[in-house]
Amino acid sequence: MPKIHKKLALALVVNAALLSTTLHASEQSEAKGFVEDEKGSILFRNGWMYRDRTDGRADTNSWGQTAIVKIDSGYTQGLVGFGAGLIGDFTFKLGENNKAGNQMLYANGQKSDQWTRGGANIKARISNTTVVYGTQYLQLPVLSSSDYRLTPEYFTGTLVTSREFKNLELTYGHFTKDQDVNQISSDGNHLKRADVWGASYKFTDSLSGSYFGSKLEDALERNFLNLNYKMALANKASLTLDASGYHTKYDAGIYKSLSYPTGAADTAKKNNFWATSATYNQGPHTGMLTYQQSSGNVGYDYGIAGDGGATFALPNSYFSDFNGNSEKSMQAMYSIDLGEFGVPGLSWTTAYLYGWNIKVDGESKKGTERELFNQVKYTVQNGFAKGLSVKLRNSTYRTNDAYRSYIGNGSDWRGFIEYTVNF
Repeated sequence: MPKIHKKLALALVVNAALLSTTLHASEQSEAKGFVEDEKGSILFRNGWMYRDRTDGRADTNSWGQTAIVKIDSGYTQGLVGFGAGLIGDFTFKLGENNKAGNQMLYANGQKSDQWTRGGANIKARISNTTVVYGTQYLQLPVLSSSDYRLTPEYFTGTLVTSREFKNLELTYGHFTKDQDVNQISSDGNHLKRADVWGASYKFTDSLSGSYFGSKLEDALERNFLNLNYKMALANKASLTLDASGYHTKYDAGIYKSLSYPTGAADTAKKNNFWATSATYNQGPHTGMLTYQQSSGNVGYDYGIAGDGGATFALPNSYFSDFNGNSEKSMQAMYSIDLGEFGVPGLSWTTAYLYGWNIKVDGESKKGTERELFNQVKYTVQNGFAKGLSVKLRNSTYRTNDAYRSYIGNGSDWRGFIEYTVNF
């Protein structure tokens, strides 16, 4: 990102924080105090992951238990409010886990039976602008913490969020550490520096859009755009149209010779990746159709440069992200809330995805991949276990011979039991 753009993004956030406007009420003026507004929770998560793999690849099987703690103080009163927070997890493996290797457990479950991770942060707020420094869980389309396994991914740095103007949210962040889901080191992914910036705006009650950018030192530059439009239909139904896209340019320094996941070595690499989706909802029924496409000379890389293991805000993402070089893919998804049929708390989601036109180095034939996804989730509605959820998901995944060397065929099973205690 050019320095002038970086300075402009930061200036927008700072200026918004300093402006006094009647367009939006001040959050800081309603601060109750450091202790009075304190919130805390412990998420107890029991997680299991099994991968049945073919083509001579060893199966993996991991099982563990974690307690994820999150504590946030309120803000002190006054023009500028101050606060603090804590986020982390204590985890231990269950069973031998001698077939680990799927990032569910620290060091594949071989070096330790239990471990603790996380850290603290401090925060300040003026008007509707907050600054948080320290260990954080991020959910930005250009820098996002993975939480698909037992424990979440953490970043260390500074995040500024400004909501000074109604319907507009500005973001700027600077991060220097990335701790992946199965790492003890607070910078296990060796992140040098990540700068992120962005803006989200709600044009009307139906139309919203956003832009985000990121610059990872000696790794990549990434830009993201999104437009979302939701229209009300008859009989309390709705149709949501969404369009999103990424443009990524990889630095020649360390990525010039990299050929992961696809793309010729010793070439400067860039990628354009976009997707459209149409989602129809009526009562307990939800259906979605998507089309996703990649262009450039490399597939969409993420999670290998300290940019977050979940930095992929496009719809064709379950076990595979259908993110190969020049890949095109489509998805049909259906979800039902069975509470409308006498089983409150029970839902089922199924999806079929197919990808084609994948360029594979050294192969004259284009690669293809397909996935059948199913997930069942039940949340207890009443009694002493109210809020406890049980989720089981499965992906059956297949590729053709040209693409098999990338992931390979197999079946992915994941089971989670979760219960949150708030205090």
